[in-house]
Amino acid sequence: MSQEEKEKEQEQNIAPETNEEPKVDSEHAKHERKRRHERHHDESVQKVQEMGEKLAEMNDKYVRLYSEYENYRKRTNLEKADLIMNGGKEMIKAVLPVVDDMERALQAMDDSEGAKEGITLIYNKLMTILSQKGLKPIEAKGQKFDENLHEAVTQFPATEESQKGCVVDVVEKGYYLNEKVLRYAKVVVAI
Repeated sequence: MSQEEKEKEQEQNIAPETNEEPKVDSEHAKHERKRRHERHHDESVQKVQEMGEKLAEMNDKYVRLYSEYENYRKRTNLEKADLIMNGGKEMIKAVLPVVDDMERALQAMDDSEGAKEGITLIYNKLMTILSQKGLKPIEAKGQKFDENLHEAVTQFPATEESQKGCVVDVVEKGYYLNEKVLRYAKVVVAI
């Protein structure tokens, strides 16, 4: 017989008077088991709460990281689009003095010369190409002076009251490139 079986047999052979003590022990054991179970339950609940907090923290980090990535992606896409749209800005800016010289040459030529017609064709072709790339002249003459579009090189006394604050003459044309000011118009303003 094993040791456990011997102990069980002894418990069964105990007199009825002494039978109360094992019940107390079993009550104590039940109470102890219940306390252990509650402690284990409390620990489990605490672990679940900790895991929930960690999950919420990790989810928050994930959402923030995802948001930062989306912002970065949008910003770089906008920068790429801007670079594509305005990539030729410096080249077009370098060509503008040539356009100005051609305009002056056309104004200085006589109508009787055949060269004026040839230069006019070249000028028109150049301006067509530049306008296809997003270049557009700023209309200034007769407009109200706008410091966001015009650069006043001189002021001129107004002959009429309605001319005050308006652009009377354009010294150098201004241009937009894709709706952004590429070069401000240099103008004479009536005061």
